[in-house]
Amino acid sequence: MEKKSLASLQDYQEGRFTKRIAFQKGESVVFVLNFLPGQQLPAHRHPGTDVYLLGLAGDGTVTVDGVESELAKGEIVHLAGEEMFSYTNSGSEPSSLYVILTKVPEPRYAQNI
Repeated sequence: MEKKSLASLQDYQEGRFTKRIAFQKGESVVFVLNFLPGQQLPAHRHPGTDVYLLGLAGDGTVTVDGVESELAKGEIVHLAGEEMFSYTNSGSEPSSLYVILTKVPEPRYAQNI
């Protein structure tokens, strides 16, 4: 068993959003994305994998194939890897997303930033 504290993965920085890897096992990876108000995750895809987003803290906006949807703490979203999506912290407080990729499309998706 491995155990980690979510608080240790919630790292907010002024310059840009952060990504902190929690676990990488086999073809899957779990990480936390952290955003200060106004910070964004650019539009992208995760080909060949399923993506699960859980709002851990704060509020934001997920845009999937051009359609915006609010994402609040405690809400969960499933995305198919071919869907183009982005995220913006549209709230006034820091926000964090708990992310699961069922298959790592490329090694760069499993690195801290």
